[in-house]
Amino acid sequence: MTQITFHPLPTATVEALRAGGPDANGLPAEKAVSDGAGMPCRHCLNNIPEGADMLILAHRPFGALQPYAELGPIFLCADACDAYTGKALPPILRTSAGYLLKGYTADERIHYGTGKIVAPDDIASYAASLLDRAPIAFVDVRSASNNCFMTSITAA
Repeated sequence: MTQITFHPLPTATVEALRAGGPDANGLPAEKAVSDGAGMPCRHCLNNIPEGADMLILAHRPFGALQPYAELGPIFLCADACDAYTGKALPPILRTSAGYLLKGYTADERIHYGTGKIVAPDDIASYAASLLDRAPIAFVDVRSASNNCFMTSITAA
């Protein structure tokens, strides 16, 4: 089975957003306080603790504008946090009953027939099975309930 890697948002991108840089809509991130209930940071891939400052912003996890380049809201820790580097299932993917996984080609197009809602325990195996199939280059992971981008997965 293919070994996989979970990818957080790049640190340079997160630092620019924290410094007031524009989000995918050209706006600065909104500041808020986490209520501790499902506020997943896309950098450390942990849930933002209750009472901690956080940022809410629009994010498009694709390199270019095109029909499949989905945009949506995400959260970030407002204060510095370490980028996720583990190979195991990140904490933000353990808090819901299911997540939507979709395979994409290298040119960032959805590979039809790959979209599936999977339980947390099945994320790694389903992502690996997708990455074993040509021409899939990466897997997009989204909230099954809100469709928010969570992380992407590639072959290790």
